[in-house]
Amino acid sequence: MVLSASDSTAVVYERVQRSAQAAATAGLYRLTFQAMSTICRVHFRTPNAALARDFQAEVLRWVAWFEARYSRFIPDSLIGRINAAAGQDWVEVDAETDALFNLCQEMIFFTRGAFDPTSLPLIRLWNWKAHPPVVPDAAQIEAAQKLVGWRKLKRRPGAIFLPQAGMCLDLGGIGKEYAVDRVLMLALQRGIENVLVDFGNDVRVHGEPPEKGAWHVGLEDPRRPGQCWTGVAVTNHAVATSGDYVRHFVHGGRRYGHIIDPRTGYPVNNGTLAVSVVAPHCTLAGILATTACILAPQEGMNLIGLCPGAEGCITTESAQHQTLRFHAYTTS
Repeated sequence: MVLSASDSTAVVYERVQRSAQAAATAGLYRLTFQAMSTICRVHFRTPNAALARDFQAEVLRWVAWFEARYSRFIPDSLIGRINAAAGQDWVEVDAETDALFNLCQEMIFFTRGAFDPTSLPLIRLWNWKAHPPVVPDAAQIEAAQKLVGWRKLKRRPGAIFLPQAGMCLDLGGIGKEYAVDRVLMLALQRGIENVLVDFGNDVRVHGEPPEKGAWHVGLEDPRRPGQCWTGVAVTNHAVATSGDYVRHFVHGGRRYGHIIDPRTGYPVNNGTLAVSVVAPHCTLAGILATTACILAPQEGMNLIGLCPGAEGCITTESAQHQTLRFHAYTTS
């Protein structure tokens, strides 16, 4: 794989490599590093030490390249350049980016607009990190919403254009999960069949851990952050959890979370604390988890039920809802 020679790629790679820690015990290799503003872990089994070293180096290179290319926080990333050109000009994209945008379009259709990568104007408006927190007024929300909507952007093979100044893309709702899937595929392409990829608790596994059987993934209790309410045992599947039980603020006696419904312009406020989804791949698991948070619990359950191979659990302030076969994965 040939990486871009841009300064940002080199800077990100240096940061990622500097954070990396590798260990091995009885044929299980563990690689931990920081990227995409989260902790990343890759665990895998192989009897070939040279293959293990090469794969770990490839993971660090690929993830650094991915962050440098798709992070909205890096001005000369592809996403940064697309956003800067809004209202001015088309930006050329490669085949993989075209495929990623096609995937976004499919997920927008499937979620009926609850997932939308053009929602960044609303995300910036609802700044949950501000101290003290500020609730935007209706006019500000209406103005931001005029810049939101995937159907407004223009695409042609190999290029994209945001026609209004102020429009912008943010792949935060799909990028990390997509990266998990791609890194797992890198492992399989090298013949590494037993692997776990975990980027910020978005997880996909293949094969078996050293003790055989299934890989075990803990699910955090939204009512007691830092503690797990149960775990799931999975093979050849992904697990993703979404919720606003950690990132939120209270203003005027009302709770505002960090998950925005792009259809209304307001943070979700339907009683849902967290959603965990088991699905065949991480991109789907992540989209389902976040979208189910946005939808009312019953509608979220219905959406998860539409996906073959997907099961989920929705935890609300007063109850817990599980799809028919979610219990088959739980370990307690």
